Amino acid sequence: MVNIKELNPDASPQAAYGARLRSVREQHGWIQDHLASMIGCTGRHVSAIETGRKSATLPFSRKADAAFGLVGTPESFEREWREMKHGSLLEGFPEYVSYENRAVEIRSFRIGLIPGLMQTQEYAQALADGEIHRGSITPEQAEERVSFLLERQRALMRPRPPMVFVVLDESCLLQAVGGPKVMHTQLRRLEELASLPNWIIHISPFEIGARRAFDLPINLLTLPDRSVVAYAESQVQGYVDREPSSVLPMLTAYHQLQGETLSQATSMAMISQLRKGIS
Repeated sequence: MVNIKELNPDASPQAAYGARLRSVREQHGWIQDHLASMIGCTGRHVSAIETGRKSATLPFSRKADAAFGLVGTPESFEREWREMKHGSLLEGFPEYVSYENRAVEIRSFRIGLIPGLMQTQEYAQALADGEIHRGSITPEQAEERVSFLLERQRALMRPRPPMVFVVLDESCLLQAVGGPKVMHTQLRRLEELASLPNWIIHISPFEIGARRAFDLPINLLTLPDRSVVAYAESQVQGYVDREPSSVLPMLTAYHQLQGETLSQATSMAMISQLRKGIS
């Protein structure tokens, strides 16, 4: 019996790429040699990429997309390669995005900044420009980061979009990003999203104080089989948690937080008032 190496997609972006390559290949019912014949390499080379012993290249990624029918899609291996190449994704985040693309429910809590799925392109660009100014990323990485964000947003516009529940700490609305014009448009975007049937947005006001359930941003994804995946990140690393014993208490805490927040109508009234006050 062939000894199949167990993969850990959390280990690095390269490992996440390899694990997804194996998963997609197996979904097609192909052995490594069959995929290799379509790409123009050896089965040993495919194996080395799947197990993280070798890094994929742009030509390999493009040929894999052609073989799997993923060219130009948010799930393309070329997109993942570009993010891995430019280092604009935290470890763990590629795996999270693969779950996000399949989620039937998305729950998010944010402090300080509007979450990516709700950002306008101008708001996202202003954040990226700030990182360029600090020397954290290059202009090329900034461009990749904004482009990837827009792909994630487009991926939500599928025939059966997920329900999206968002709790924004009041600080998200008050953090000036990109100047008055950018903030005015961003607040308008929040109002537009709240008008959609699959978006529920609440503001967590400062006065709830210690009753706020989380001190850090958190994402919770409900998958089609009703299992729940949690994602959180530090300044340097993202972490995907699929263990029910730790994830389900977070889900309970999220529901408790929602009970402390402003209603959507009151939240939208606050956002509208702030938007109208921006000159």
